[in-house]
Amino acid sequence: MMDASRKDLVLGVVGAGIMGRGIAQVAAAGGIQVLLTDARPEAVADARQFIARMLDRAAEKGSITPSQATEAAARVRAAASLQDLSACHVVIEAVAENLAVKREVFGKLEAIVDDACILASNTSAIPITSIAAQCKRPQRIAGTHFFNPVPLMKLVEIIDGALTDPAVCDALMVLGRRLGREPVRCTDFPGFLAGNIGRGFTLEAAHIVEEGVSTFADVDSVMRDAVGFPMGPFQLIDNNGADIVHSAMESVYEGFYQEPYFRPSAMIRQRVMAGLLGRKSGRGFFEYRDGKVVNAEAPKAAPTERPRAVWVSPAEPAGARALTALLQSLGAKLETGPQPGADALCIVTPVGEDATTSASRQQLDPRRTVAVDALFGLGKRRTCMVTPVTSEETVLQAVGLLSADGVPTVAIKDSPGFIAQRIVAMIVNIGCWIAQSGFASPDDIDKAARFGLGYPKGCFAFADEIGVARVVSILNAAQDRTGDPRYRPSPWLLRRAELDAAAAR
Repeated sequence: MMDASRKDLVLGVVGAGIMGRGIAQVAAAGGIQVLLTDARPEAVADARQFIARMLDRAAEKGSITPSQATEAAARVRAAASLQDLSACHVVIEAVAENLAVKREVFGKLEAIVDDACILASNTSAIPITSIAAQCKRPQRIAGTHFFNPVPLMKLVEIIDGALTDPAVCDALMVLGRRLGREPVRCTDFPGFLAGNIGRGFTLEAAHIVEEGVSTFADVDSVMRDAVGFPMGPFQLIDNNGADIVHSAMESVYEGFYQEPYFRPSAMIRQRVMAGLLGRKSGRGFFEYRDGKVVNAEAPKAAPTERPRAVWVSPAEPAGARALTALLQSLGAKLETGPQPGADALCIVTPVGEDATTSASRQQLDPRRTVAVDALFGLGKRRTCMVTPVTSEETVLQAVGLLSADGVPTVAIKDSPGFIAQRIVAMIVNIGCWIAQSGFASPDDIDKAARFGLGYPKGCFAFADEIGVARVVSILNAAQDRTGDPRYRPSPWLLRRAELDAAAAR
């Protein structure tokens, strides 16, 4: 098998578009000779100029020296046709996302390159096995899924097709590191690795809004401020294009024979039909002008109402302690008895339960009960959940008190798991399901979440921080309340919870 560490390695890149030129740039920066070709020769010339500019810009910023930029740019050479790739040790295809086009490229390459040459596809969705199916030597064909923009996104997914020789992906893992990427390895399953982890983020957010629990803007603000994601799920969909996101959702859902974890959003489909595609159409979940979000309304002033007294339920000790400390700092008059007084604002801090369930189980007056999510801290944004009968006066008092120090508070309707708990639990559960299915290792699953999706933590790191038992509680509560099988905990997650419980005894 080809030695990916050899100093004289020559990489062929087919396709000089955004992805192809990005792959060529990081390869050249990694000291590899690159032959770049495209059906349009002018595209290659334009790509080489673009790569040279990007390398010069990197030198201006001090990340490389001017001489390194010049040397790297010189490593990218134009290939007039596929025939000129005959001496390549690896060829990465980065043409249009069309199975017929990719099969044609690979068919031609097989007749040109040496038998030891590795052929890889940069596809983001098409199964590697289907691309290789008509090739004479499918065992040397694998996937190298880079992320856009390639020079900035450190992740590359190395994908084993059903017939891929494991040594091929071993070599591609080495190549990925030479290109300065963080390579992760996965099998050839619908949607690949990072894309499926991301379904928990975007799909659960969509279902939350579809249920009338919250708004696009509030879901985004909670996930950014309370949990630390670089952008909210709806901003992410707008950036990627709702049409592209929804198409991928449907493809993965059907690819897994309608697995409930990946059920698409009817709301997103409807918005695609209406042309609300996001940034590229000027309007999606948010409006855009000159590529920037237009603030449709000014931030609302926090209510000035305050409760006479507050009673915090001790049912969830960790949440109660955190909330009590906050309320003390806000100057609230706290009741400390086993039951609330007749006029006190009642606050519960459930993990998984909705406000109605908590109020009912604890025999609290639902008209003056709210729930606060303390699981991810209370420092940057707070979430206040109300029951269907919580009085308007109670809501104003709760939000006014919780916002008294200037930290914004989001009021949402009843939902098992609030916003953040539900979304993070689904991210964890899908990660565990991927590991259970043997599609990728836990380490690579967490790497994909951090380097490919920009998550503040990987699936298993989130589980460790929250506690596996709590994640299971959130999912079980959602499944009990909704009856929806998409919340069923994966066997991997359940077993971890059982083992952790046994270890604690």
